[in-house]
Amino acid sequence: MPIAGKGMLLTSMDVDATHEAEFNRWYDREHLEERVAIDGFLEARRYVAHDGQPKYLSLYSTATFEVLDSPTYRTALANQTAWSKANIARFRNMIRAVARITISRGVGRGAALGIIRLRPAAGPDTLRAALDALLDPADLDGIISMHLIESEPTLSKPLTEDAARPNPGAGDWFALIDATSAEAVPAAASRVVDNAALGPLVITNGVYRLLFDVSKSDLPR
Repeated sequence: MPIAGKGMLLTSMDVDATHEAEFNRWYDREHLEERVAIDGFLEARRYVAHDGQPKYLSLYSTATFEVLDSPTYRTALANQTAWSKANIARFRNMIRAVARITISRGVGRGAALGIIRLRPAAGPDTLRAALDALLDPADLDGIISMHLIESEPTLSKPLTEDAARPNPGAGDWFALIDATSAEAVPAAASRVVDNAALGPLVITNGVYRLLFDVSKSDLPR
């Protein structure tokens, strides 16, 4: 199965170079493991930009979408560690999407990830059907799996001070392309980006390199 579960939290941010070493240490030594330990979270993956913005990207998979609005998860958000609070306060250009996984095809996860951010117009069923026809890795060399996640606008708010600001992208969708290398991504992404009907909906298009992943089975027992 390419992506475990039915829900996904996507976060992406920049951080000032002055604090970048500590930011990476926190993510690697505390944050991903802490989140995956929450009941209903299954796995997490962490990326750095090969060609894209913001610089850092993380994906957290959950058993159901409802996990991302559960009392357990809300309690975790309300009780961040001191190290988490210090690092979150330094996030810049944060994207936080609480989403449903609606399309997922292929087997496995790649060393690189293409990500296409789309802003749906009217007719989500029509858009989903159009993407469903394109997000198939079967005949694309170097593409392992392809996915669509659809954000829930009421839950997709950043954790930083600008959470209350208007957020026209809160309901954006993200097409994810798992690839064996960054060089394999553009040909697959072009199916969406260069599509006459879908291209105007594309907000950003980037490629990220996997730093590491962790699943529930990796955690200390």
